[in-house]
Amino acid sequence: MSAFRTTDYIARITWLGAVPQNRENIRSAPLEKAFASYAGFDDDFHAGLTRPACVRVRNLHPKGTEIRNARQLSILSAEEMAQIGEAIDLPSLDPTLLGASIILEGIPDFTFVPPASRLQSANGTTLVVDVENGPCNLPAREIENETPGHGKGFRAAALGKRGVTAWVEREGPLAIGDELRLFVPDQPVWPHLD
Repeated sequence: MSAFRTTDYIARITWLGAVPQNRENIRSAPLEKAFASYAGFDDDFHAGLTRPACVRVRNLHPKGTEIRNARQLSILSAEEMAQIGEAIDLPSLDPTLLGASIILEGIPDFTFVPPASRLQSANGTTLVVDVENGPCNLPAREIENETPGHGKGFRAAALGKRGVTAWVEREGPLAIGDELRLFVPDQPVWPHLD
């Protein structure tokens, strides 16, 4: 019996990018295609099998502790990016300013897909959703630098719309236009949550 339920939701990759290793800021550089290895995208700042613990896991691990890298990729929804852009009065939101790895379209409320969900391409490349990627000041600064007056509202506008972090479960190529099917864990929500 499979632990995952196949859904009818199929997303299409509309944008790919990588944050350079020698980054000066959060900006990612656009790519036409990428190879998703067990460490993430080659030469990406967030690539690696492990990473130092950061503010995202501060209640679990002291800062700098080496942990498994479940933050190899930052995946956002084109639909949610449009909503953020509208909220901060921009006709479009540039993925490079958000440090994005992948922009998808076709899955509603993408930021809230359950953790441990899988996104799988026709060739088998499989990405595992870790957690929601909360809004932070780094993209807000980049937006403000490019379009003064618009970055300040980013954090509030991006709440619940900033996408997810993910890691590679099965290696393989990805390209703009590829389709990824959504698989979700076949289990009920834990009933003891508020």
